[in-house]
Amino acid sequence: MTASPADLVREFHLAFGLHARSTPAEVPPELAAHRGELLAEEAAEAAEVAVEGPLDRLAHELADVVYVAYGTALVHGVDLDEVIAEIHRANMSKLGPDGQVARRADGKVLKGEHYRAPDVSAVLRRQGWIPGGAA
Repeated sequence: MTASPADLVREFHLAFGLHARSTPAEVPPELAAHRGELLAEEAAEAAEVAVEGPLDRLAHELADVVYVAYGTALVHGVDLDEVIAEIHRANMSKLGPDGQVARRADGKVLKGEHYRAPDVSAVLRRQGWIPGGAA
């Protein structure tokens, strides 16, 4: 079985002496800004090849986005898998009980009347996050 992205990124962070928290917490502004820059850089690279490809480069850039996102979550001590599960739960509530899907003209799935927003704060609190806690 392949290790999860979270496990792989944790291994990288520990091997290279990078920040890795086990409990959610705010981080110093400099570190937060650095992680934001890394995310923006990877997202821009993925967007650049999304239309023109080639597909192998797009797959590489998408994986880099995920890798850096998991690293950023790790720096903040966030179990991103649990947050993704909560986002998925909310996204699935966009599907009405009648199975109908509301879409925007470009195909984006819209929130219907049965949509239940994600409660990411609750997920983080279960992970040990104390809102307003120090960096």
